[in-house]
Amino acid sequence: MRTPEEQATATAIIALMRGVVYREKDELAWAALARHGGAVREHFDDIAVDVVIDEIEGYAFLASRAEEEGEEPLPRLVRRRTLTYHASVLAVLLRKRLAEFEANGGDGRLVLTVEQIADLFSVFVRESTNAAKIADRVVVTLKQLKELGFVHELRGQSDVWEVRRVIKAYVDAQTMGDFDAALSEYAASTPGDQE
Repeated sequence: MRTPEEQATATAIIALMRGVVYREKDELAWAALARHGGAVREHFDDIAVDVVIDEIEGYAFLASRAEEEGEEPLPRLVRRRTLTYHASVLAVLLRKRLAEFEANGGDGRLVLTVEQIADLFSVFVRESTNAAKIADRVVVTLKQLKELGFVHELRGQSDVWEVRRVIKAYVDAQTMGDFDAALSEYAASTPGDQE
């Protein structure tokens, strides 16, 4: 039989293996991470996986540790996912929108409608003159980003999405800068539907 500490540690480990843990969404796992973070980190340390916890933003996730020279690599626990063109573009656009929101004093949640997201996205898709096609593309792409934990569809509101702050950990300032230059160049040229 597990002790309460072992149970709490196991709860946090399992929650992290399932995906991003949010303070407000999974209070039990978050509390276990706060109390037993050392044991959780120790568990993953043996398999070269880091536990990333952002106390300020209220999320935690697993990240594969960089291989050290001379070590035989372990199989990856945390799979790398290649994003489609549209998912990459939308992730960067939403990250930029979150940065603007925070810069303007937004301290709550960034919530956008599909229409607002489609307006951001429309420059980068071929069917930019057809609002219905853009909205459809946005919804499909949002569902891809939802699987990564970057966005969350508000309950009971199929056209309203929250941009989760964990996106900042995956789309950092350097990535935004590099991609921003490419997006600007792309927007100036004839848009194409690149998957």
